[in-house]
Amino acid sequence: MSQSPDLKNFPKNSAAYLKKLSANNNREWFEDNRELYNSEFLEPAINFVVAMGDKLRAISPEIQAIPKIDKSIFRIYRDVRFSKNKEPYKTNMGLYFWEGPGKKMEGSGYYFHLEPKKFGVGGGMYVFSKEHLKKFRDTVSDTLKGKELDSIVKKITKNGVYTVNGKHYKKTPRGYDPNGKYADYLLYDGIYTWYDGNKLSELNGQNSTNIVYKMFKDMSPLHNWLIKNIL
Repeated sequence: MSQSPDLKNFPKNSAAYLKKLSANNNREWFEDNRELYNSEFLEPAINFVVAMGDKLRAISPEIQAIPKIDKSIFRIYRDVRFSKNKEPYKTNMGLYFWEGPGKKMEGSGYYFHLEPKKFGVGGGMYVFSKEHLKKFRDTVSDTLKGKELDSIVKKITKNGVYTVNGKHYKKTPRGYDPNGKYADYLLYDGIYTWYDGNKLSELNGQNSTNIVYKMFKDMSPLHNWLIKNIL
């Protein structure tokens, strides 16, 4: 399957725009170059979300892929109210495809992250809500379900291409057995798999949508486990 004409320069041109924005992170430059934002950031993001949503529905039929700001496309504006860094704009692109009955960030999903010189691909739940954290702990305390998760994690990480992250706590939470076979997962406050693309050239000149989709597909067993057991 060939690359969509609308994405033939993705993510190269979007990364170039983010590099320019990094060097000119102020409202005057942004507004003077709003057409560049539209053509090199927003339009490619919309096209990528549409194309990826079509692909993801083959493995996750209920996936939400909504090509709008604050839906699948994270806004470029930073919230600077409580930050020492007053630069008004993010210098990355974040695209999210999620599944689950609750709010977007409380579901499990697939994430694509782009910076001027690198990219990242992820899948799972970055941080559990309080309700989901308890459900996760109860679930991994069940030997069969804990074993199922552990097998998925080992399969995803066996070749060293992807990592599985989320370990946060140093002590087993009260009320849970620290000696259980899968007690290590009780230290997690979210669980997600990640790929660090340290060379943007991995996507340039190739079919970026298909490459990222292949990674999402590799990560899908964790996503599916979360959908089945936590959401």
